[in-house]
Amino acid sequence: MERSSLNSLGVYRKSLALRDLSEAVASYFSYNRDILSLRKYDSFRDDITQSLMTDAVLITKEVEQAALSNSYSVRMKSLTFINIMTRNILAYCNGLERDGVKEKEYLNLLRKEIKVFRSSFKKWRKSFQNGND
Repeated sequence: MERSSLNSLGVYRKSLALRDLSEAVASYFSYNRDILSLRKYDSFRDDITQSLMTDAVLITKEVEQAALSNSYSVRMKSLTFINIMTRNILAYCNGLERDGVKEKEYLNLLRKEIKVFRSSFKKWRKSFQNGND
């Protein structure tokens, strides 16, 4: 697949939507209003929101890498990494909830977006053929 055709890939578009929603939720819940600067923070909530944003960005990058790679092993590593990052984002939602976030509807919206992404991801993952490098 070529880089120019990534936007035609459904799972890639879903990863972008997940990334955008994750950044919005992280910005909303962070105590630090300059969260996009990627600086170190002193609060647990800021650590969670920073990790949330980082993992969402990494998901998109790994989808790109898997889609553009001709190597079966690189694809499988990316797919495994994406699974881990989606589970992490769900854990971050739980962490924010335990940290006292009152607007749980935003967390539930992010959980729903993860569910939609994972559904698309599973279909895409099945499209890869077993192969050798």
